Amino acid sequence: MRILLVSSAFNSLTQRVFVELRDRGHLVGVQLALNDDALREAVRRHAPELILAPMLTSAIPADVWSAHTCLIVHPGPVGDRGPSSLDWALHEGARQWGVTVLQADAVMDGGDVWATVSCAMPAGVTKSGLYRGEVSDAALEAVLLAVDRVASGDYAPRRQADLPAAGRTRPYFEQGLRRIDWQRDGTAAVLRALRAADSQPGVAGELRGAEWFLHGGSPEYRLRGRPGDLLATRAGAVCRATADGAVWIPELRARKRPGGQTGIKLPAVLALGALLPKLPELPESPTRSGRDTEVDGDSWTDIRYREDESVGVLDFAFPGGAMSTDHCRRLLAAYRAACARPTSVLVLGGGRDFFSNGIHLHVIEAAADPAEESWANIQAMDDLVEAVLTTTDRITVAALGGNAAAGGVMLALAADEVWCRSGVVLNPHYRLMGLYGSEYWTYTLPRRVGTDAARRLTQEALPVSATAARRLGLVDRIVHCGPEDFAGQVRMLAARVAESPVAQRRTRPENDRYRSVTPLSAYREAELARMRDIFFDPQAPYHALRRAFVRKSRPTANPEQFSALPGTPTPRS
Repeated sequence: MRILLVSSAFNSLTQRVFVELRDRGHLVGVQLALNDDALREAVRRHAPELILAPMLTSAIPADVWSAHTCLIVHPGPVGDRGPSSLDWALHEGARQWGVTVLQADAVMDGGDVWATVSCAMPAGVTKSGLYRGEVSDAALEAVLLAVDRVASGDYAPRRQADLPAAGRTRPYFEQGLRRIDWQRDGTAAVLRALRAADSQPGVAGELRGAEWFLHGGSPEYRLRGRPGDLLATRAGAVCRATADGAVWIPELRARKRPGGQTGIKLPAVLALGALLPKLPELPESPTRSGRDTEVDGDSWTDIRYREDESVGVLDFAFPGGAMSTDHCRRLLAAYRAACARPTSVLVLGGGRDFFSNGIHLHVIEAAADPAEESWANIQAMDDLVEAVLTTTDRITVAALGGNAAAGGVMLALAADEVWCRSGVVLNPHYRLMGLYGSEYWTYTLPRRVGTDAARRLTQEALPVSATAARRLGLVDRIVHCGPEDFAGQVRMLAARVAESPVAQRRTRPENDRYRSVTPLSAYREAELARMRDIFFDPQAPYHALRRAFVRKSRPTANPEQFSALPGTPTPRS
């Protein structure tokens, strides 16, 4: 079918729907919902058999939905209506939720139902984690079912009034409903509020005499103090006391002042700067071994190592998948410590959310000298990738339970094997940020997929599914499981690899056909020379693109990477 995706942003769910539909042979175009006229023109140009909206915050014009089959993906069960579906579900402690694909009509979220799929809501998972995990899985299943039903031509969608309703119409979940009373609210209530707003919009509140949005939260099991006080720092996060305990807050965003710039999310310690009182800096959690990998009772940290016999797992979880200079250096130190352990398999990653999206554009944007910070950040990423690439005494596995992009993909490719959860989407390119790229990509990417495919992936700048990545050679194994099961599946598979004869005699050859002519150091030097020229050129597009990304500037035109998709005229050269 000719399908036009209409979305307010090319976000994780839109990307997943895009790649999965293309994998199944559909001709898929993409139009951002910039305005009604742009949408009308896109519909005229694409002449779609189906219009599908994976994530839409505005209404489709009546003249479009009345003339074309337009399906809306709503992250809620049948009967649920409103713009804050997941926020309400988390606020009310729902343990079961769903995704509904319904037809656009005059009533927002009130159209006929083409498909609905339920999903679990695991305790302790944030809104964005659910959206990219369980909700994404359910949404894809519902979308594929709905598309098949449309293609059949003989399916009649069902009126919502004829179906058992599991939800109801609810308003926008405003900040007044998210408010935390630090003097009275216990840890459970505080975490519920923080996790329902972790990525967007954050929880508004006062801290150290300034107004902030608080993003993300994890429990602290040992520290206690006067409710509302800051108690300690670790890994860029701050620990704040609740009425009966404490929580770790990894990121803060300054509230916009009248006439000022929009605030950006930053590691909490960095955001507070001079406002931060002198607090104890707690060390990383100690290395543990054995089969017990539960975090209950462990103090929060963003890097964690577990060891079970001959398998080591170095898991890390950085907000949004962004890796600052500090993140990279701390992860490199942890990697080197893990390599000193007597294991035959070392797993890098294994968590349920983002693996890595490369350098930390927010920290770079906030730096006194963004060019210098960009340069420091990319070199720290390269140091980490080099350490993985040159590990020869054990099998290394990059385990991607969530999406990866740019340098994060190249970090994964540095390992001997790349394992992905079936729902993962990869973006193995840098061009959309105006960057040439580093992290040894000119070595690892052609080595995996060949020169022609590497050129196409980096120039087309489009996402690929785990299935397509496996076919190309980017990925060695797809793990078919839910987000909550990925870590356990990875440990089980790694244990099998560790027991194999190959692991017992593991040594990686120092040369291959890509390194026999060009030494590994030459790839790094050539990449960094290109990157340095970009970073220190004030007129380079990278600086404006980075600023627009960080400040969430609304695009004024459809991104050019969609121009060669079906039904779109190719721009003249």
